[in-house]
Amino acid sequence: MSTVVKLRDTGVSCDSVPKGVRMEPVLQIISEFLSEHDELTDLVRNDLTRGLKNPKAGRKGLTASQVLRSLILMRIKDWDLRELRERINDGMTLRQFTEFHHQRVPKHDAFNRTFNRLTPNTMKAINDRTVQVAVELDLEDGRRLRVDTTVSETDIHYPTDNTLLWDAVRVITRLVERLIEVVDLPVTGFHNRTLSARRRMQEIQRMTTRQRNVGQTKKYKELIKTSAEVVASARAVLEQTREAHGKTLLAELELDELRREIEKFCGLGDRVIEQTRRRVVEGKQVSAEEKIYSIFEPHTDMIKRGKVRKPVEFGHKIFIAESAQGLVTQYEVLDGNPRDDNHVKSSLECHQQSFGRVPEVYSGDRGFFSEPNIDECKRRGVKEACIPQCGGKRTPEREAYEKSRVFKKWQRFRAGIEGRLSVLFRGRGMKRCRAHGRERFEVFVGSAVLANNLMRIADLLANRPSRKRRAA
Repeated sequence: MSTVVKLRDTGVSCDSVPKGVRMEPVLQIISEFLSEHDELTDLVRNDLTRGLKNPKAGRKGLTASQVLRSLILMRIKDWDLRELRERINDGMTLRQFTEFHHQRVPKHDAFNRTFNRLTPNTMKAINDRTVQVAVELDLEDGRRLRVDTTVSETDIHYPTDNTLLWDAVRVITRLVERLIEVVDLPVTGFHNRTLSARRRMQEIQRMTTRQRNVGQTKKYKELIKTSAEVVASARAVLEQTREAHGKTLLAELELDELRREIEKFCGLGDRVIEQTRRRVVEGKQVSAEEKIYSIFEPHTDMIKRGKVRKPVEFGHKIFIAESAQGLVTQYEVLDGNPRDDNHVKSSLECHQQSFGRVPEVYSGDRGFFSEPNIDECKRRGVKEACIPQCGGKRTPEREAYEKSRVFKKWQRFRAGIEGRLSVLFRGRGMKRCRAHGRERFEVFVGSAVLANNLMRIADLLANRPSRKRRAA
């Protein structure tokens, strides 16, 4: 409080930072970088004004620069929305970095709504332009490339058939009861079955392996019956209230959204009931493409990578390509669990578009190996396609090459991408995505990659000789 009074008494402008208070060097360089490249902010502005008839009318909101800088700051520091708002509000240097200065910092939900307007294509365009600027500044020449895949998890609990059925029952019941509260006519025929469903779910959860072999089918039939009744009753309520209106104006606005939510979760509930009936009651196999692993994040994939500690992961597989200077030049959120060797050709094409030529060294683990991929690398002019052979008997020439000093050197170079993935997971928060929906997931991954690239560019610029830094 005393600092604020002193600033007012001395007439110091609120836009300036008091003497002796300096921004963190990395943030200072990133801030200057963003100020010098307005095209990055323009990409964000296009998303914020998308669909608006008159963007300049109405109440002033967050500017495109504030949105981009706040998103970058959140990923650099791995903060959630609430902590981001509190830190910016309390920090002079963070206010300067995010360009809020003396302005009032909005609540966390305002940041959330604004971030949700960003699209995956915009994040990819911003990352591509950032890499291009790094090339223009001679920070990266693109001569070496290493690739790998990893998994980023969605924010779901471990999916079992009984818990998925319980999720459907409790969510649909909650939405229907809220719908009954806001409509202006009495609704009959819907009964709250959450207590019965929860008891069946808990009984199945507490069964031992021996008990499951004997009695789980009966319990599952009861839980499936209850779930099907709830879904059918919810649809009956929708039919009853099709011509109904809300009790108040706010209730009227809420009514359409409630109807859409109930219809959506009823459809997901049908899928859960069907897959449980097929798997548990009929004893059939259900393919991974047909399964649903969460009614909240239905886009979630099941990934098996042969890891001892995590044999099964739930989220999305991500392809990452990294240059020698630590810049992530390409990232791709994949559908399902495709083979790693499917991405070699596309990564070479993407690298050629970014740098104007293919890398001299292309390094990956054994998952990327196939004879067509090795031939493709040679055909495009890659000097060292350093990918260990996966399975099969090696020819004497292949055996000798994989024991050579050059091959081991570039395999050590490949191992560096494991450290980059660790930085993205532990430092940028990419291990688990808290946002909802497939698009939000891709924006989340793109923002983590962008924060990584900007920090690498800032580090490379800071370590440059002063003459080259001034020229840049």
